[in-house]
Amino acid sequence: MKYIKLLIFAITGALLVSCDTDEFLNPLPDSVIVAESFFQSDDDVLAGIIGIYDAVQGVNENTESSTVRFNRGVQLEYLLTEHRSDNTRSKTLEGSRADFHRYIVEPENIQSEDYWQSMYEIIFRANNVLKYVNKADATNINKYTAEAKFLRAYAYFNLVRLYGAVPLVTAIVGPNEKELLFTRVAVETVYEQIVSDLQAGVDYLDNTHKSRASKVAAQAMLAKVYLTLATPNYGGAKDLCEDIITTGGLGLEDNFSDVFYNELNNEIIFAIQYLSGNPEESQGFSSEFTSYKRQGRQDGLNIVNPNLAEDFIANGGNRTAVSYAAFGPDADLPIPENAEVIKFLPDGSDISDPNLPTYGGAPANAGNDWIILRYSDVLLMHAEAIMAGGNTSDDSAIDSYMKVKVRAGFDAVADRPAVLTVDALLLERRVELAFENHRFFDLLRLGVAHEVLGAHAEEMGYTSYNIRRLLLPIPAREINLSDGILTQNPQ
Repeated sequence: MKYIKLLIFAITGALLVSCDTDEFLNPLPDSVIVAESFFQSDDDVLAGIIGIYDAVQGVNENTESSTVRFNRGVQLEYLLTEHRSDNTRSKTLEGSRADFHRYIVEPENIQSEDYWQSMYEIIFRANNVLKYVNKADATNINKYTAEAKFLRAYAYFNLVRLYGAVPLVTAIVGPNEKELLFTRVAVETVYEQIVSDLQAGVDYLDNTHKSRASKVAAQAMLAKVYLTLATPNYGGAKDLCEDIITTGGLGLEDNFSDVFYNELNNEIIFAIQYLSGNPEESQGFSSEFTSYKRQGRQDGLNIVNPNLAEDFIANGGNRTAVSYAAFGPDADLPIPENAEVIKFLPDGSDISDPNLPTYGGAPANAGNDWIILRYSDVLLMHAEAIMAGGNTSDDSAIDSYMKVKVRAGFDAVADRPAVLTVDALLLERRVELAFENHRFFDLLRLGVAHEVLGAHAEEMGYTSYNIRRLLLPIPAREINLSDGILTQNPQ
């Protein structure tokens, strides 16, 4: 991350990645010794916290292109989320990346394995910091604790939604304690820990940062957790969203493009930053989203499904031209077949000529931020919380919904619905937050994933889809390492 990365120095990296290559939840004994000798001051604890963000950021495939695990962090997340929704797909059917959009991901899938281990690397680093947080200045202990817990909750929230019951490890334990490291814990118990960790963020963080944990980020993520629970806490989510709306100091950008290219703007709640042109601190997903004039290693990933293009044309407003673009033969089609995501165009891109798009000097080493939470998401969650799983005519819910619609160019009066339906809310979330890894989770949360994705799979000819595919398989490598303690999801 741009300013954060400047704080990281070699000893921190050596400390935090010196865990066993076969075990991401726990360090080897010699790593524990290094940690005990390293964490001696407030600066050391802060460096440890920054190291957690480094794990979220992940390693650019342009730097380490081998198919073995390199902890890509959030850089491969779109495969596990957008590709498994009705939003996007791979351009070709070749390779393990194409397995996601066809619902044929197997336990040996390398990208799923990398994501699992990336999330547990975040958890390991957070647990390591929490063990030594008392070495910090007394005035910072609560804040640092809350920050580490926020990041741990973020990782567990992703894991539990994608894989279901997962091992819940909240402390550094001995490398031989496999029962603690690999036993899957009930989803409800994982969520209890997530709520507890995020509540610490609400209680002890401030709003100093957008590329680090903040109070408003903890509130927004906790609101989404409340909406996701098996028995949703609609009242708690509503209260959190309303506090953000009234006291968070946030607002919608007038120009939708500025959300993505005027980084850390007033709409951003939490984003992961990258350094343009720096192979060690950049990201490669922006280049992989290109296809017509391919800039990445793959033929094209996150290709826009035609049914999403149809929704944009009918409901996207001014967001459409900022969200996707079609080049070459597709540019002349009413509904493009192979449109490309352009919310995260690599630095210096110029696509004004649809027949000759250019992507800057080093598109595979892009510096575009990855946005995890932004204000329009909160407004739509506010409406969702008031709706409580059904349709509503509540003015405050419709007001929040319309703020997002009006920014997109719709009329505040003529386009205002008398009743806000769940279908309308889902559609608005789809076109507002497309390609930001929300759609799959939205469908799950609102209870229509099987209905929507089953119909999508039938339309696209993905015959392997069934309801069990809503959960990813537990990586086979992890099951093997556990000596059978870690169990598999039904396939």
